[in-house]
Amino acid sequence: MDSDSDQSDVPVMRARAWPNILITGTPGTGKTTTAASVAQACGLSHVEVGRIVKEKALHDGFDEEFSSYIINEDKVVDELEELMQEGGKVVDHHSCDFFPERWFDLVVVLRANNEVLYPRLEGRGYNKKKITENIECEIMDVVKLEAFDSYETDIIVELRSESVQDMEENIGRIEAWVENWRENNSNDE
Repeated sequence: MDSDSDQSDVPVMRARAWPNILITGTPGTGKTTTAASVAQACGLSHVEVGRIVKEKALHDGFDEEFSSYIINEDKVVDELEELMQEGGKVVDHHSCDFFPERWFDLVVVLRANNEVLYPRLEGRGYNKKKITENIECEIMDVVKLEAFDSYETDIIVELRSESVQDMEENIGRIEAWVENWRENNSNDE
């Protein structure tokens, strides 16, 4: 579970006035929309890993078969390390097992029924192979299992994300969690 245990020069997280949150889930579960909304509602910064990978070339090329970049996880972690030290970040990405455990105070795994997920992925123009892979990942709980293998169970929450109402409720729950975290953890700035 300790994703930092194999590193000898692991940076120690500084005390933070604001928490870091990871929002993860199979593509199409609403990660980016939820993360942006949570960041706005809570006064935090949204870190969209997929966008940063493209903009800063933190990849090892493009996979034509799946129409996606081959992320270089080490480059991503190096790029984000100092940013995460600041706190106050809402990170969204479909994979979660390569981020250092020390970065996050809350890990949210968004879930959606395949009857909802499939049309969302089709609407993005994903090819059949990519849709099938993502649907299978959701069926097999791949992202959920990654989260539970990578982080302490007491910081993980699994939330349904199938409708606008679900999203609004999820944002409200996370906003309340941030307020509670601030009351219990922040050092008066």
